[in-house]
Amino acid sequence: MGQQEQVATSLAGAVSEEISASLAPVDAELERRYPGDPGTRQPVHTVYVPGNVFAAGTLRSWGDQALAALDEHAPDAASFAAVLGLSDELAEPVHARVRAKLEREPIEDLRVDFEDGYKGADEDQDAARAARLIADAYKNGTAAPYMGIRMKCMESPVRDRGIRTLDVFLTGLMEAGGLPDGLVLTLPKVTYPEQVTAMVRLLEQFEKARGLNPGRIGFEIQIETSQSILAADGTATVARMIDAAEGRATGLHYGTFDYSACLGVSAAYQASDHPAADHAKAIMQVAAAGTGVRVSDGSTNVLPVGTTAKVHEAWKLHYGLTRRALARAYYQGWDMHPGHLPTRYAAVFAFYREGFEAAAKRLAAYANHVDGDVMDEPATAKALAGYLLRGLDCGALDSGEVTRLTGLTLARLQSYAGPRRADLTASAK
Repeated sequence: MGQQEQVATSLAGAVSEEISASLAPVDAELERRYPGDPGTRQPVHTVYVPGNVFAAGTLRSWGDQALAALDEHAPDAASFAAVLGLSDELAEPVHARVRAKLEREPIEDLRVDFEDGYKGADEDQDAARAARLIADAYKNGTAAPYMGIRMKCMESPVRDRGIRTLDVFLTGLMEAGGLPDGLVLTLPKVTYPEQVTAMVRLLEQFEKARGLNPGRIGFEIQIETSQSILAADGTATVARMIDAAEGRATGLHYGTFDYSACLGVSAAYQASDHPAADHAKAIMQVAAAGTGVRVSDGSTNVLPVGTTAKVHEAWKLHYGLTRRALARAYYQGWDMHPGHLPTRYAAVFAFYREGFEAAAKRLAAYANHVDGDVMDEPATAKALAGYLLRGLDCGALDSGEVTRLTGLTLARLQSYAGPRRADLTASAK
């Protein structure tokens, strides 16, 4: 081989070194603030059950009620597809997967509620009971992948009660064997970053008291006030809240009805597709991007109950809102009634199955450097891999069909989704 031609440059090597040195603090700040998605499974929904109602059989009860609703109001694939407008191609696979999901894992994320939904007379006892039941569920294999509580907020009238309930609950888990990996806590009605800081200090004290590793306990921030989006000085409060959480924030959950009411939206128009809701969630999404904090949509309060006609109307609404949220990259939402579960999973499964083949072929072409009618780049490959992995996580897709169409092992698929997904795969081996 011939000698390689020398390429002329004008800058001394020291210039690059000086620039790198000057940007070292920025490099460190980027890594701290924007670590990327945690790579773990994100549940497709959160179900809230009042602390005075929560029982050992709650998860199975919700699944059974959802199956009963299907049997009564859409007993076969064709009738279910007709209600939701599913194509003939999707009708059978979606219906079959919805039924299987309701039998196997009806709830992905359950929050025992000690805030708005709580009507109990003895909160100490209900919080202690919730801890025992959740600990038992993780021990006997009946737990949802994620479980925890929503405490009362950090506002002065209920602050002490919220702190005590959290203490009783976490202490109960510790006494029952320790904190489960799927533990999730929700802090509602956050208005100022200082309230998030207070939650951080509270959890630090609990970790110290129980000998836990610092940072072991994370929490979700619930966005329910206008001030949590836009502060008095015009800054995006939600971005400051993420920073105030000091790496403990796991999610931002939009509270449809409290937020709408805060803006003066009349009850008839309070919905997750209202322009005010779109604005709030867009700010949340931008603030959370790259931080590892995930965004969740809210809920609908239109319940699928009553006559078949009324149930079908509510199902269509819920299905449409869920599909709309998914298209906007809000991969999680709230469900308020067992009758919402069939349409939650139908919407999620249809979303992933509709785009599955195209996404798999595009990722395969990218991985194999094959030219096609779409020119993809690394960021798009990451999005394609993330889409397929989310479909696998919830049960919309099977690993065999994903491997067959992409030609990629699960480990390689996860490597395209990002280093944190790949790290999780490696650590599990």
